[in-house]
Amino acid sequence: MGFNSMQLISDMEALSPDTGSTELEIYQTLGLKESRKGVFKIPRVLMLLSSLLERTVQKNEILMEKTEIKDAVTIFHGLKPPPVSIRQYVDRIFKYSACSPSCFVVAHVYVDRFLQQTDIHLTSLNVHRLLITSVMIAAKFVDDAFFNNGYYARVGGVSTEELNRLEMKFLFGIDFRLQVNVNTFGKYCYRLEKESSDGLQIERAI
Repeated sequence: MGFNSMQLISDMEALSPDTGSTELEIYQTLGLKESRKGVFKIPRVLMLLSSLLERTVQKNEILMEKTEIKDAVTIFHGLKPPPVSIRQYVDRIFKYSACSPSCFVVAHVYVDRFLQQTDIHLTSLNVHRLLITSVMIAAKFVDDAFFNNGYYARVGGVSTEELNRLEMKFLFGIDFRLQVNVNTFGKYCYRLEKESSDGLQIERAI
């Protein structure tokens, strides 16, 4: 049974002031403490996650092209990149899935675990399917309420049958390691916050 996203925040608040206060500030700046109720607002964590994924995809594809490394083709790979950008896709998932912002941090952890356990590189051919699959799994594990696979399939632009296969492949790929402790969650929040300063440095350099 998974943890609740608000329980995770409570666990953060229970930490000592020396460590907990800074992490809670990052929580707030990432938009992880905002409620889904009321006016629709895109939390900052989505922008930073999208930026990190886009940079990773670009870096991997340049490296693979230079070294002529062939990526392992799996059911997560499409024949060509989808017309929708990573940022647009992440925003769409958030808008229609009604999952908590924390799900995207947990999904990020899951994707890293999956990539570490396989020979797959994150590219424009697989990043969208990995996203919809990992976010759906994270929502099931983190949130009290979530939609079924058929609904997530429509949101992600795939068939229900395909998403079912993707889910099972993903779960076996991470050995069903769905638990994310507070320290790991905090580390990934720091990583996303760092993406903000790294992205700014790149913009200044151009």
